[in-house]
Amino acid sequence: MTKLSVNVNKFATIRNARGGNNPDLVKVAKDCEKFGAQGITIHPRPDQRHITTEDVYQLSEVVTSEFNIEGYPDERFLKIIEEVKPAQATLVPDPPDVLTSNAGWDTISHAEFLEDVIQRIKAAGVRTSIFIDPIAERIEGAAKVGTDRIELYTESLATGYLKDREMAVRPYANTARLAKDLGLGVNAGHDLDLVNLKFLKEQIPFMDEVSIGHALVCDALYYGLENTIELYRRELE
Repeated sequence: MTKLSVNVNKFATIRNARGGNNPDLVKVAKDCEKFGAQGITIHPRPDQRHITTEDVYQLSEVVTSEFNIEGYPDERFLKIIEEVKPAQATLVPDPPDVLTSNAGWDTISHAEFLEDVIQRIKAAGVRTSIFIDPIAERIEGAAKVGTDRIELYTESLATGYLKDREMAVRPYANTARLAKDLGLGVNAGHDLDLVNLKFLKEQIPFMDEVSIGHALVCDALYYGLENTIELYRRELE
């Protein structure tokens, strides 16, 4: 089974646009789980543009499914991971000023840094995942630094899907198999939606988890949150 983790960042963005607590992020997360989400993902950026530090701790008290915290592994992030102890910490190489995560780790040039960070996170009893492009050498590098999983950065799949989906998915299928052979779990995320998700799942049937936020929230505006989560679950099953 490939688990659906709902990224709730966008709900926090809507809340922050007006101040107050509407929508209530705690209620959103609990409802997502009630409607079938098998995980909740957040990305607490330093500027708190969506998820705030307070959100992290409030959600940690109510999330009963798999809690996944993404972020750049600076001291602030590592402190959160060590205190909250989520099920998974996903390491993303994005600086504070980027709009959204837009590249995977170069696990070769950052090998020493990643190895140290991963050892520290594992010492807290937390599973690690590295956000990564579908490049064989970097997948091999991920295995060498000791991560438990990788999360394939799927933007190029999404952009190439409507032109030539077979060509677009090929590097993902190939590197996912490599990762599996190296003993790594395989997650995926970024720009996955109801158009391309089923196809990706068919090509990588052993995926452990997909993390989906923006597209799922957009679909929920039309279909409703409960129905949308059911639709995404259906694509994975």
